[in-house]
Amino acid sequence: MIKKLYMPLVVALVAVLTSCSSKMGELSSDYFTTTPQVLEAIGGKVPVTINGKFPEKYFNKKAVVTVTPVLKWNGGQAVGNPITFQGEKVEGNDQTINYKVGGSYTMKTSFDYVPEMAKSELYLQFTAKVGKKEVAIPEVKIADGVLSTSELVGNTLRSATPANAEDAFQRVIKQAKEANIQFLIQQANIRASELKSEGIKAFNEAMADIKADEANKVLNNVEVTAYASPDGEYGLNEKLAGNREGNAAKYVEKQLKKAKLEGNVDTKYTAEDWEGFKELVEKSNIQDKEVILRVLSMYTDPERRETEIKNLSSVYGTLADEILPQLRRARLTLNYELIGRSDEQILNTYASAPKDLSVEEMLYAATLVEGASDKEAIYKKVTEIYPTDYRAFNNLAELAYKNNDLETALNYLQKAAKLNPSAAEVNTNLGLIALAQGEKSKAETYFSKGSGAKTLNESLGNLYIAQGQYDRAVSSFGEAKTNSAALAQILAKDYNAAKNTLQAVSNPDGYTDYLMAIIGARTNNTSMVVSNLAKAVKKDSSLAKKALTDLEFSKFMTNADFLNALK
Repeated sequence: MIKKLYMPLVVALVAVLTSCSSKMGELSSDYFTTTPQVLEAIGGKVPVTINGKFPEKYFNKKAVVTVTPVLKWNGGQAVGNPITFQGEKVEGNDQTINYKVGGSYTMKTSFDYVPEMAKSELYLQFTAKVGKKEVAIPEVKIADGVLSTSELVGNTLRSATPANAEDAFQRVIKQAKEANIQFLIQQANIRASELKSEGIKAFNEAMADIKADEANKVLNNVEVTAYASPDGEYGLNEKLAGNREGNAAKYVEKQLKKAKLEGNVDTKYTAEDWEGFKELVEKSNIQDKEVILRVLSMYTDPERRETEIKNLSSVYGTLADEILPQLRRARLTLNYELIGRSDEQILNTYASAPKDLSVEEMLYAATLVEGASDKEAIYKKVTEIYPTDYRAFNNLAELAYKNNDLETALNYLQKAAKLNPSAAEVNTNLGLIALAQGEKSKAETYFSKGSGAKTLNESLGNLYIAQGQYDRAVSSFGEAKTNSAALAQILAKDYNAAKNTLQAVSNPDGYTDYLMAIIGARTNNTSMVVSNLAKAVKKDSSLAKKALTDLEFSKFMTNADFLNALK
């Protein structure tokens, strides 16, 4: 009878002791969510926000619990930032969780991305103590895998456009030879002494040279512009300038006839050369120069200008002796063109006597051949004949980069950089290589020195993808039609634009089709996924293995057509 009376009391006591136990049970994954729901690599990191909850009557009042996110994969793991919680009876500075009502929390962490994370699992691990006693709480899986589409930039970089250092070859180069005939005050006749001046002699010799080399030089015209100085009566000056124009034109026509050249003689005159006057005064060291220039700016009427300047008695004598005589002239301008070698002549000369070509002609010759090996041979010849010109080394690096030979490309670029460390093309290409090697900050430094390179914006677009700045990348690519440009549009969720870009890629490769398949997956177009993956695998068999672990295609993994496309 006594045993029967005390049995209910024992059961009640056990229940009380159990409720005060230091044990805290396993937590359901339902208590946790992640943002994003599917983890994604962004700028080389895998950021995640975890929202968790301790349920009612779970968290022991004397407990201290540290929660640590751990991303696990076969053969490795990455540990995120932990956070610690405490019960109501614990004295400390951590977030307190109420026993009766439980508590919610948010924790943010980020993992450095590695390719193995594509097939991974995110767990929360718990380290718990109640007083001095350790309590085991099982880890909880809260997410599967990492979407790594942004990391494809490491592959699409292969088809990026490196910067070419262009030649400055011009087949037709405009030339001009000038000479002045000076006149005495109030005279228009050409003095014999003027015709013996060095300037006129050189002018006439230029005419003779054109005639002697008519195959390479072509006369356009001769301009004759006559002037009178801005002193004296305007009507007299106008007549004087006109006479100087006529006499100078007659002299030029005579010289053209003598040289047996045909060309137009275009003439004009300026009655009062105030512009010339101003220019000469600005360049001079005349006393009160600023006063004279101020008079010119204050008055536009020629007579008022002349009166005010003459009133400056202290300097007018200097003006009359040093400035005004230079304005009494006729300027002769011989306009002609230098005609360079034709494309055929350049290639023939390169084949027979490359040293006879200028560096600009040799660099231009490389643009006349189609094959990469032919271009390479010409650039190497340029480095032999013109070893101090950086452009050939840069362009050899360009060819090596396009051939996916980064080591050779870097070797050539280092040589180019020694010759011209500030060259925009060289720095842009060094930036591309640094980016391909995963050195984003180094690439950014090089790109900052690439202003002026035609492909800089495209290269920056690749950098912005690698940094996770997708909208900025799209803007930087502009109208570029490359795999990387399409990747930026996919990451910015502009799938129509990405599709149009991929369709316009000039030399599509396996990644062009792979990106198109991703668009199909994101827009629920199964046939688009299957057909493009089949093309991608045909061009690059390694993409089959990649697709099988790519979360972009997770919902197609049991689709027979999808699996057949990867065979």
